[in-house]
Amino acid sequence: MRRLTALVTLSLGGAFVWMGVAVAQFGRGGGWTANGADAQRSFWVRTDPKISQEALQKPGFQFIWKIKLNNQPVQLNSISPAMTLEGYIGYRGFRTLAHMGGSSNSIFAVDTDLGRLEWEKHFSTGTVAAGTPACPGGMTSEIARPTSLAIPAMVAGGRGTGGNRGGARSGVGEPDQGAITLAAAAAPPRMPPPGAAPGRGANRGGGGGGGGRIGPNSVYSITSDGKLHSVFVSNGEDSEPTMDFVPAGSNPHGLIVADNIAYAVTTEGCGGGAALYALDITAKKVSTWKPESGAIAGTLGTAFDPEGNVYVATTNGDLVKLDGKTLAKKDWYSSGKPFATSPMLFENSEKVLVAAAGKDGSVHLLDATSLGGTDHKTAMFTSAAGSGDLGPTALSSWQDGEGNRFVLAPSSDGVISGWKLAFQNGKPMLQPGWKSRAMTSPATPIIINGVVFALSTGEYRGAEANLSAADRAKKSSPAVLFALDGSTGKELWNSGKTMTSFTHGGLSGSGSQVYVETYDGTMYAFGFYIEH
Repeated sequence: MRRLTALVTLSLGGAFVWMGVAVAQFGRGGGWTANGADAQRSFWVRTDPKISQEALQKPGFQFIWKIKLNNQPVQLNSISPAMTLEGYIGYRGFRTLAHMGGSSNSIFAVDTDLGRLEWEKHFSTGTVAAGTPACPGGMTSEIARPTSLAIPAMVAGGRGTGGNRGGARSGVGEPDQGAITLAAAAAPPRMPPPGAAPGRGANRGGGGGGGGRIGPNSVYSITSDGKLHSVFVSNGEDSEPTMDFVPAGSNPHGLIVADNIAYAVTTEGCGGGAALYALDITAKKVSTWKPESGAIAGTLGTAFDPEGNVYVATTNGDLVKLDGKTLAKKDWYSSGKPFATSPMLFENSEKVLVAAAGKDGSVHLLDATSLGGTDHKTAMFTSAAGSGDLGPTALSSWQDGEGNRFVLAPSSDGVISGWKLAFQNGKPMLQPGWKSRAMTSPATPIIINGVVFALSTGEYRGAEANLSAADRAKKSSPAVLFALDGSTGKELWNSGKTMTSFTHGGLSGSGSQVYVETYDGTMYAFGFYIEH
């Protein structure tokens, strides 16, 4: 019996050693927890075991699988970008899952290794009035898992192992919560910069958000009746009671859950109008902030610094810093011209910078500790305006292994520009760099280990005010995915005619795969095959 116990112990120990090796080898652990990848909305996956600029210049990256999901489009909305969960250990063993919201008040979970539906859940919301393209109804916001406020750390080498992700510990979690993820078990926390408030942005562990008060094993969504739902990642069963959050039919978007608070912004002219909502999940208390005039700019609404402050840009030209808990105004920058993008934050030389683009295409760089200087009107840098009006969108950013920082910005003509951060007299500036080919209504590009994935959504966004969603769908064209060298903009690969419908959503990716969800309810996976 003693020998049997020893053998069982050795076997289990070997299993957990293997888990650590698997994580180191395949880069599992972590994932895409909110639209934009992280709380700073950078759209950047820092490392990957297979995707790199060098690898994309060789054969191998390709279309892998597709799956049709049971969802009915609502106006132009269909399936939202996938939130990914790498290295989840459940009762079936290792799970690599993607969770998506459906416009028909649904959530879907797909096994991304096998391209197989894991589970689906449909919420009952009662009778909902018919929507319009501007206020569509249905589930309009992306879904989210708890997200750390800490800025993710760079990993030496930039590729291969995924950086210090081995050494997984055992654990099965609390009853009904499933097993722990490798990310929560092994990923080292990133400490906040000097002066960060205690308990905000520190000691969070990968993806756990909220200092352990809410687990990483829940998926959050907002249904058309404005309620916040929480379900387990493993089976879709409710993990918390449903909570009132935003007004019904208010067209919420940009959902993110950080530090035990759910945030979302709503649209001008829909439901309760333009506002930022913050729901304290423990206290069941909702706080609200509304711009003095205009609407909240961009497709995501919010971005966060490691201290838990919230940044919001508006269409009246203000970029505002709010306290994450109370939504009290702490600082602001007035540009005098409308903003078109959500804020995006990144770290440079231990300084956190904020970037946002105006409707005229100009990009503004601000210091997070003093947004507009003493007069609240002075940016650290403002680029020249573009050639036309920019619609609602978002920026993205990445840094190469040599420390070169790039900011990616769309333009009104469908071209994506790669700006390079430089310094002049000690002040940051953005130097014009490469430009992509023109695309049809491009989504915000994502960056995986130095490779920029840009999506020509194919969506028709003509100026005809009275054009219905059905007519816009007919005028749209199939989406095309492009892979570009992040340093030069050189096109490395494209998906050609693989996709047969357009998309109103965007991109996400991790674990050597990139995901696109199209209007007809199809989820596509592109990447390198992984042996099973």
